[in-house]
Amino acid sequence: MTAVLNLPSATQTRPGDAQPTASPTAAAANAAAASFAALTENLSYLDAASIEQVRQAYRFADEAHLGQLRNSGEPYITHPIAVAAQCAAWKLDAQALMAALLHDAMEDCGVTKADLIDRFGAPVAELVDGLTKLDKLQFNTREENQAESFRKMLLAMARDVRVILIKLADRTHNMRTLSDMPRSKWGRISSETLEIYAPIAHRLGLNQTYRELQDLAFRHLHPWRYATLSKAVNKSRNRRRDLVQKVQAEVDAAFNRIGMKVRLAGREKTLYAIYQKMHLKHLSFAQVTDIYGFRVIVPTITDCYTALGVLHQMYKPVPGKFKDHIAIAKLNGYQSLHTTLVGPSGINIEFQMRTDEMHVIAEAGVAAHWLYKAQDSDGSSAERLGTKWLQSLLDIQNETRDAAEFWDHVKVDLFPDAVYVFTPKSQIMALPRGATVVDFAYAIHSNVGDRTTAAKINNEQVPLRTELKNGDVVEIITTPVSTPNPAWLGFVRTGRPRSKIRHYLNTLAHTESESLGEKLLIQAIRAEGLEQLPPDEGETHALWEKLLRFTGNRNRSELLTDLGLGKRIASIVAKRLVVLLGEHGHRPDALLLTRERYTSHETLSQGAVTLDGSENASVQYAPCCRPVPGDRIVGYLGRGEGLVVHNADCSVAKRLQHKDSERFIAVDWADEPTRLFETGVVVTVINGKGVLARIAQELANSEADITHVDMDDEAALDTTDLRFVVAVRDQAHLEAALRNLRRTQAVIRANRITPQAT
Repeated sequence: MTAVLNLPSATQTRPGDAQPTASPTAAAANAAAASFAALTENLSYLDAASIEQVRQAYRFADEAHLGQLRNSGEPYITHPIAVAAQCAAWKLDAQALMAALLHDAMEDCGVTKADLIDRFGAPVAELVDGLTKLDKLQFNTREENQAESFRKMLLAMARDVRVILIKLADRTHNMRTLSDMPRSKWGRISSETLEIYAPIAHRLGLNQTYRELQDLAFRHLHPWRYATLSKAVNKSRNRRRDLVQKVQAEVDAAFNRIGMKVRLAGREKTLYAIYQKMHLKHLSFAQVTDIYGFRVIVPTITDCYTALGVLHQMYKPVPGKFKDHIAIAKLNGYQSLHTTLVGPSGINIEFQMRTDEMHVIAEAGVAAHWLYKAQDSDGSSAERLGTKWLQSLLDIQNETRDAAEFWDHVKVDLFPDAVYVFTPKSQIMALPRGATVVDFAYAIHSNVGDRTTAAKINNEQVPLRTELKNGDVVEIITTPVSTPNPAWLGFVRTGRPRSKIRHYLNTLAHTESESLGEKLLIQAIRAEGLEQLPPDEGETHALWEKLLRFTGNRNRSELLTDLGLGKRIASIVAKRLVVLLGEHGHRPDALLLTRERYTSHETLSQGAVTLDGSENASVQYAPCCRPVPGDRIVGYLGRGEGLVVHNADCSVAKRLQHKDSERFIAVDWADEPTRLFETGVVVTVINGKGVLARIAQELANSEADITHVDMDDEAALDTTDLRFVVAVRDQAHLEAALRNLRRTQAVIRANRITPQAT
């Protein structure tokens, strides 16, 4: 077991161990650490041909790094050897070990990917490329560079999990030798390790690596806290040694009595785990009671439950502290039974029951695939251990091209806590803690998520933002016409739904903005005497190419989208288009030009954009005046926010018109709007019981939907103002609703909130 989980001491480079080569002894030690012999003793599981391939990679790396030293004074090659040794401890294949030895060659030594393909083959080169940072590219900020590097690494990892295993071995060795780095870099590297690499290790089930990275980062991030806590744990260990030995003897005796073969191992909470518990729960060190525990390793799964029964007969269990992670495994593949018992002297002690295979998976996670390769030739363990999450990275990438946004999506999936819920058919699903109904819907399938309209938890209707709890039975209700709602982004917790929703909204906004941009450009060229846009084909294709060079857009679609979003002004583009058409012999229609000029002063011109409410993202109805069909309206083309529709009498619109008149366009209502429109209503009433209910009932009778209500906080007064936002079909519908309100008992006045009042 030790061989699996721990680096051989010969290759471990601890902080402070290595000194600059100043003495023959130090020089000899460095030479030994830099030789291939330091690695060969760990390669016994490989055949002779594979060992020779690894040796060739070592020679190449040794030559490439010749003359380079680490901050400690050691030859640089000692670092790739240490990384390869950790990979060998996980029993990774020869390709992975070769990539571990070569992982810095591209980045630091000027070796190209083509060189590696030529020398070691494409698979090894791909692994090394996935590990290579993007420092050679130019980014505006360190954050951009970092986000892009992580994206590259995670996508390479999704294609081949060996990338992240080598990277974690690399990061572990760098953290072990961090003391040799300048102190100014400790904070950044340690924070990055805690925030990124440790969660990834946990997500992939590499628990030993996870714990070591956390402790090393904690040691360098908060040296004083680490030292204080370390001293307190040592004292506590000495005080409780007798207690631990007593428990161990009693447990051994109990299992011997029933003739059950078990292996008992002590477990001590890591310093960082203790610190986290103290910090999050505001506890003193003395209040952290579960520092010590035992692992009971048994031959079979049935024995795990038998061992649990034996222990519960010996000591009293603490209520609510039993967890069955065998029946319901954790997201990262971890399986064990956990129980906390009240031991001698009233001390709480945690016991974990697991089989040998569970123990390897608990410590090595995804790496256990290679450890158990002989027994699992079809690779099902790798499928079980985290590759579903890795696959979801590729799905997120398909919808997110921005590196920072991609990393933002991924980070939310690295939280270790999980809730376990059921589908109506009793299939169990694991989701991050805090996940909502929408997260669950997308976890089933993206099509289910997109078409979600409602949900039931334990047969009760619930809002879509409801957070899930352990044991919930969740039923999703869908409709074919339903689409993702932008409001969902406010509460979804997992990366995949977030990227799916954003992708849908961006695509929708793009499509609608392009359509609006085309309408605006047609309207603008009509004012210049042209009936329609020239096609982007044949003899006019060159004309569009010239126009795109003028605007700086890549294609016609992008230009129209920019027009729809208000990033460009249609009239300027139209004038340029007319000039270019004139060069090709096309002349404006004199009759159309005259007619457009004579009608340009009218609100409704023949080129006006008609609105029916189906425009979604490309058109917004101004909240300052809330126009409804029947109102006189104007359209303002905001910079990057699409078309904003105002009431013609709105004071905000008049100010904008005075300041930015060229961005206003002609708009008009369609004959048959497709939805209801919101507007504001103020109702002055006599205070009394049931008044609000009567008003709401009257609005409902008028088929006006209330979307928001607000009232004055003046209970002592005889009268009060109730302010509603109601959804109506048009101006006539609104007037009818107001007339009905005025006839209602206790109502003094009922009026629309007019644009001038804003």
